[in-house]
Amino acid sequence: MSEAAPTPTHSTEAELIAVRREKLAKLRELGVDPFGSRFSTPNVLSRVRESFVEGQQIKVAGRLTAIRDMGKSVFFQLADIEGGIQGYIGLKNLTEDQVAIWKCLDRGDWIGIEGETFVTRTGEPTVKVESFTVLSKSLRPMPDKWHGVADRETIYRKRHLDLMANQDSADIFLKRFQIIAEIRNFFQARGFLEVETPMLQDVSGGAAARPFETHHNALGMPLTLRIAPELFLKRLLVGGFTKIFELNRNFRNEGISRRHNPEFTMLEAYWAFSDFEEMADLVEELTCHLAEKFCGGLEIEQKDPEGNVVRSINLARPWKRANYHDLIAAAAGDDFFTITAEQRRERCETLGVQISPDMADHEVIQQVFEKLVEEKTFDPCFVTRVSSELVPLAKLSPGGRTVEVYELIINGQEISPGYSELNDPDIQRERLEHQSGEETQKVDYDFIETLEHGMPPAGGIGIGIDRLVMMLTGAASIRDAILFPLLKRKD
Repeated sequence: MSEAAPTPTHSTEAELIAVRREKLAKLRELGVDPFGSRFSTPNVLSRVRESFVEGQQIKVAGRLTAIRDMGKSVFFQLADIEGGIQGYIGLKNLTEDQVAIWKCLDRGDWIGIEGETFVTRTGEPTVKVESFTVLSKSLRPMPDKWHGVADRETIYRKRHLDLMANQDSADIFLKRFQIIAEIRNFFQARGFLEVETPMLQDVSGGAAARPFETHHNALGMPLTLRIAPELFLKRLLVGGFTKIFELNRNFRNEGISRRHNPEFTMLEAYWAFSDFEEMADLVEELTCHLAEKFCGGLEIEQKDPEGNVVRSINLARPWKRANYHDLIAAAAGDDFFTITAEQRRERCETLGVQISPDMADHEVIQQVFEKLVEEKTFDPCFVTRVSSELVPLAKLSPGGRTVEVYELIINGQEISPGYSELNDPDIQRERLEHQSGEETQKVDYDFIETLEHGMPPAGGIGIGIDRLVMMLTGAASIRDAILFPLLKRKD
């Protein structure tokens, strides 16, 4: 339904709210409940339009998002998050009370309608309304139809307004939850069982990250929100599960950026008798399947915060696989691993890579990797044979200096790590104690004891769902892929 842009008005929001409250009172005077009740309908707006048949009696509900009053005739748009359809109502066919009720309606109100479908002279599928029901009176005006919600602060703090006004944003979230549903289908079709593990943990483990801390009053003990489910999922491997996955929420009390949110969604999966290379194949297959299903192909545009296309990512298989140290040497100099640790620090200054004095040498090397390799890698690349200090839960490669790991980089960020899981309890104890330093209370010795009962060799993966959705939808920031990102409270 096309509409001319409205003439600007200068009514304040308070004045607009006052008018709507007058209409609210009028509805009650007319014996109408402004906030409705049950309105049973088998129809979904988007499907009515997709499978439109002229001359069909239908009953459907939605929000009034546009109204074009032509006097005796009114065309309007009825919509929800998935789509909408045009409606037509002839006021001359209504009773005096029905007309009065209709005049109390505004953009933003929810109504139910019943009527017969037809096609207008311009070819627009439409419902000719025979009766309507008020379901909810909106007391605040919708965002401006023509300009939407452009302010980023408002978009993130008031997502409901963003979803009402910005179809591109609504489409990202629709696609997000369809992607998650398809991920479940993908793993279940391959024999993986979905499981659940605790969010409240006595000892946080499975990643090197600062946890959120809390306290359980009844038990009188400190707890943390999980930073990863890995150690509990491996307990299930010891218990006899062989193919498992969990779609879970993790919490890390660390920085916020366009790629990081303290609360985020991860998928972790474990496959007994597999290894990191087979898990890499699985992630490659999954990602390409999702791209073809939801993006129409393997070429995906990426956008900046203003919505401008900045590059395209090519997911065509097979994906590149490259050695961690080789990639760093190509970016930082062929001699980077033969010079001394102090010379590496000096090289960082030459390369423009910022490091801090308290960084260990392997952390300096990782910082070079992140800045010179990861952030400049856009098409998929499995980075393999990572330094053993970085991944204490993975199995050592032959030779013992690296671990059997991949890190999948797409669009300048890590999307998924995958391991050949370490199942030797003695080596695992040494690794975790070394990682914790003097803070051995942070080592999950109960997990070590569990490993002593025997964990089968296995491959494991993690997939950052928020980052995966960012990549598949072209979203510029993780905040555009999370419905309610964490924001600093306004004063």
